Amino acid sequence: LTQQYQEPWLAIVIDPVRTCSTGKVEIGAFRTYPQGYKPPEELSSEYQFIPLSKIEDFGVHQNQYYQLDVSFFKSSTDAQLLSLLWNKYWINTLSSSALVTNAEYMASQIRDLADKLEQAEGQLVHHSRSGLYLAGASGPKAGGSKTEESQLSKICRDSSKVTRDHIQGLISQIVKNTAFNS
Repeated sequence: LTQQYQEPWLAIVIDPVRTCSTGKVEIGAFRTYPQGYKPPEELSSEYQFIPLSKIEDFGVHQNQYYQLDVSFFKSSTDAQLLSLLWNKYWINTLSSSALVTNAEYMASQIRDLADKLEQAEGQLVHHSRSGLYLAGASGPKAGGSKTEESQLSKICRDSSKVTRDHIQGLISQIVKNTAFNS
């Protein structure tokens, strides 16, 4: 109701879990479409990892907002503040392990991938029983199989992201170990 008389809503989202996991700020900005607006039917060029428990929420609202490009800068005052924080917490940063700190988050991502794989497998089994998909065939036999290919490719992208995050944590530990224990 408010948006009928004002500009559409804007949301700025900072994901603290991903920020801690990756070591860089994960930030997004989103703006709602005006009420009654029909968004263009195009596929998003940027893929995002969405936990299985949140997919339904995202799907319900996906045509009501769009993502904005985000850029930010660091002023000299910001640089001073970050320097003070670094001087205060650098020991914690160097002595902490992203693998230990984010173990629960990483485990939840792996559980989510396993759930998505089970769901995709169940759909493939259902389609093969219906005669819509032939296992071992080089391509889809019916229109429904294209969805599974898409779903499996998304799962592969999700698993690649989880793997990259884990490798980044391992490399960080190796560098710290080499620098301080040699």
